[in-house]
Amino acid sequence: MFVVRPAASSDIPALEALASAVTPGVHTLPRTRSTIESAVERSIASFAAHPDTPSTEAYLFVLESAVDQPLAGTAAISATAGASGTFFAFRNDVLSQVSRDLNISHNVHALSLCSDLTGHSQLSGFYLRERRRAGGEAALLSRARLLFAAVAPRRFSEKFFVSMPGITDADGSSPFWEALGRKFFQMDFLQAERMIEGARNRTLIVELMPPYPVYVPLLPAEAQEALGQVHGEGELPFRLLTEEGFEHDAYVDIFDGGPILCARRNALRSFSRSMPRIVTDEAGKAARASRGMYLIATARDEGFRAIVAECASPRLSDSITLTQEAMRVLDVVKGDAVLCVKL
Repeated sequence: MFVVRPAASSDIPALEALASAVTPGVHTLPRTRSTIESAVERSIASFAAHPDTPSTEAYLFVLESAVDQPLAGTAAISATAGASGTFFAFRNDVLSQVSRDLNISHNVHALSLCSDLTGHSQLSGFYLRERRRAGGEAALLSRARLLFAAVAPRRFSEKFFVSMPGITDADGSSPFWEALGRKFFQMDFLQAERMIEGARNRTLIVELMPPYPVYVPLLPAEAQEALGQVHGEGELPFRLLTEEGFEHDAYVDIFDGGPILCARRNALRSFSRSMPRIVTDEAGKAARASRGMYLIATARDEGFRAIVAECASPRLSDSITLTQEAMRVLDVVKGDAVLCVKL
């Protein structure tokens, strides 16, 4: 059994070990000891805070085996993107061009630098150690962040987004960046990512990126083909997020051209289909009812936990029956409240 919980200071060495194996396709994960320490400290302070509205909080979660307790993955969610600045993205626009003299009218696909996503809550930093062999723990890690948001909605925006990794080659080179970003930053893709630590809210972005629309037909064919495409390493989170309710909207990443998925709160399964229930121990008729796999999270801000467990369907009851092991891992007792949603 796996459990998702908030990252603690004691996790820093294990997070550093995880980050050492990360490939360039994951650009929103802290890599160095100092950035990992900063992320953990900020997360601990965020969980301890009691905001009435979303602000600068950023929450870091870890996926842990409940048996031998090694870290198997990590993921994050920020209350507001661009909390320390403006979040920048390219918006896919269609510009209408008309010449009355020539009697010509046509539409041109263009990319416009925008700050539309500033203030949305942002999912980021999703990484699994055993991605290719992952089972239900992948969905647990990805969706636990949203279950936490459903437990504490005042901490988050009404709108969410996630920037998916765009196409890069084995050397970490991005055809989209080579066609556009390099011309303004005068450095390669990985250098730029390291310099801004995967952020998209730095002042230098608006200082260097073109403020005028970029006509897509003028980009090289390779860059046009990469636009809006997901890196192979992003296929698993892309599937999980689309199943959750995210959709590819009108935005792409300004560095690698990867798609940005967006969703309103009520369109997400963790909000619209989750069920608050009271914990009971597994016994009697309920234990013999139809069973299924459910994501189950504690209905509290502090000491948040989430697991995947097989249990009797709670749909027609105000309670959910859990095994003693599940209750132990969640750190709940009979009578506690949880939030559950079908896996």
